[in-house]
Amino acid sequence: MDLGAVIAARSALPDRPPWVGIFAKALALTARELPELRRAYIKWPWPHLYEYPVSAAAITLDCEYRGEPCVAFRIIKDPALLPLSTIGQIIHSAKERPMEEVPEIRRAMTVARLPGILRRPLMWLGHNLPRSRANYFGTFSVTAISFLGADMPHVPNPTTSLLTFGVFGADGRVPVRMIMDHRVLDGVRFAQILARLEAILNGPILNELRADLERCRTAPAAARA
Repeated sequence: MDLGAVIAARSALPDRPPWVGIFAKALALTARELPELRRAYIKWPWPHLYEYPVSAAAITLDCEYRGEPCVAFRIIKDPALLPLSTIGQIIHSAKERPMEEVPEIRRAMTVARLPGILRRPLMWLGHNLPRSRANYFGTFSVTAISFLGADMPHVPNPTTSLLTFGVFGADGRVPVRMIMDHRVLDGVRFAQILARLEAILNGPILNELRADLERCRTAPAAARA
């Protein structure tokens, strides 16, 4: 994707929203228009597709627990409605707070401590009951390690779709990948989704970043007046 204008607008902000938050909101806006992104393959009580009214983004976080690095996640419900600054605050707060204080992480740690004979059925139910699935796993995932100069071509995930992006080039271009559940979507439709996602990033998302930048510039002048 060619995101040069988005990169420039974000770089000019004093408090830059994280890229995972930017992509999460852009994908949620895309899902508003394209309901396939809000669908999931559910096995119980019979195999069927379920469509959610709104999106829930599962954002992966690199954290530390008792001195050991680990990966956790934060669920952001309907990020399409939230300002990018608010999404950024939610992500930063989850990374800075003790892990036990983040509801999703605390719940995951509780389930992980259960013996397998209990943990596996609970995980299966959480993944195959529509409301639980959105609450516990989200409707889509966003993850990346490009801030470390690396890329991930394939990531297993529990949601219908997962978005990841690589290292940003000097020309403003960035590789963006989505991993999908073929039981819900086909490749042609995903190509259309990615095209629409790029348009939203260079449209509503870019406009919001520029509006935030304008507010930052006018605030000091208003304070002096």
